[in-house]
Amino acid sequence: MPTIPHGDILGTYDTYPEAQAVVDRLAKREFPVNQLAIVGNDLKTVERVTGKLTYGRAAGAGAASGAWFGLFFGLLLFMFSDNPAAIAFVGAALLIGAGFGMIFGIVSYSLNRSRRDFTSTHQVIASNYQIVVQPAVALRAQELLSRPETEQ
Repeated sequence: MPTIPHGDILGTYDTYPEAQAVVDRLAKREFPVNQLAIVGNDLKTVERVTGKLTYGRAAGAGAASGAWFGLFFGLLLFMFSDNPAAIAFVGAALLIGAGFGMIFGIVSYSLNRSRRDFTSTHQVIASNYQIVVQPAVALRAQELLSRPETEQ
């Protein structure tokens, strides 16, 4: 079972890239980075509304999704076929997948229109990120981070 890492807090950072840069600095200085963990705190779910959902958008998204599915099956048919003209299966499967996907997208939008009439993306974001280090090597990590960037 995954557990929350315990140890000394080496630092707290506003963004994940900042915390990652500190771990990279330690890795370049030959620190045993397997003794570190980056812990995101105060997780929040953020849903960003990207636009209004319309029949056209639902049809387009469904067609794109169906086309990928059709392409996958078309390539499978092509790979396991002895007929050199089987490449036509790929195009046909792509078109059929896009058609069915478009229909499914329109029907799905029609059924859910009153409940959800917009598009959005979901993210899980932490308020801050802490680097947790095992107590036995905490002093060494602090020492390495206190050195100037040019000194190894």
